[in-house]
Amino acid sequence: MAQLTDPALNLKLEPELLAEQLAEEESVSAATRKLRMLRTLVCGNKYEKAARSQGATTIAGVDEVGRGALFGPVVAAAVILPPDTRIRGLRDSKQLVREDRERLAKVVECKALAISIAEVDAETIDRVNIYQATRIAMSSAVARLSFAPDHLLIDAMRLDLECAQTSIIYGDSLSISIAAASVIAKVYRDGRMRELDREYPQYGLASHKGYSTPQHLAALEKHGPCPLHRKSFSPVAQTTLPWDNPLPSEDPTCPSACSA
Repeated sequence: MAQLTDPALNLKLEPELLAEQLAEEESVSAATRKLRMLRTLVCGNKYEKAARSQGATTIAGVDEVGRGALFGPVVAAAVILPPDTRIRGLRDSKQLVREDRERLAKVVECKALAISIAEVDAETIDRVNIYQATRIAMSSAVARLSFAPDHLLIDAMRLDLECAQTSIIYGDSLSISIAAASVIAKVYRDGRMRELDREYPQYGLASHKGYSTPQHLAALEKHGPCPLHRKSFSPVAQTTLPWDNPLPSEDPTCPSACSA
C-alpha cells in the first residue's frame, strides 16, 4: 500500500490514517483555526518603529472590545507607551485568561504615558449601527488622551481624525500599543459587565459578558431583552418580534382568518 507523508510531522502515514486526520482537521471550527493562527503572530514594536522612522514622536495604540456583544456598550481604549517599551506576555486580550489580562493591565497602567477609555451605549449602537459606534468610541478615546498623539496604530480601522494613522489587520496581535489598548478596554468592559450583572442578574452577564452564548440566548428567550440590550442585533430582535404573541383582539385558539 502506498504511503503518504505528513509534512508537518515529517512522518509517513497510511492513506486511511491520513484521511482520518484530514477529516478531523476539517471539523475544527473556523474560530478555533483563527485562534491557532493568531497564536503564531508575534506582538512587538515593528509598527511603532516604522511610525517613528517616518517622524512620529507620540504614538497611540487604539482598540475596541464588545463589538460583537448583544448587551451593553462597545468600549474603546487609547494607550501611549514610551518608545521601545516591552511587556512580556502582552498580546490580544481575547487570547489571555482573566488573571493575565488584569495583571498586564496594571503593568500597562504603570508604564503608559497616557491612557483613555470611551464607551458608546446600546441605544446609540442601535441608532447609528455598530460599525459607526465603534468608530465614535475609538475617536472619543483618542480625543480624551491627556496629550495629543501624532500617529495612531489602529486595529483594522481608520478614523476621521487628522493625525497620521496605520490600520493593521490583527493589530492587537502584532502591535504592543494596540495590544495594550485591547487589554485596557477588555478589563474595563468586563468590570462593567460584572457591575451590571448585579442590576440584571437574570442574564448571567458576569460569565458571558453580554455575548451570544447559549446561556445568554436562553435567558433572552425566557425574560426578553432589557433596556441595555442591542435591539438592532438579530438574536435580540427575534425575541421581540410582533408575531411572537397574538394581538390582544385575536383569539389564540383560532386564526383571524377563521372568523371571516
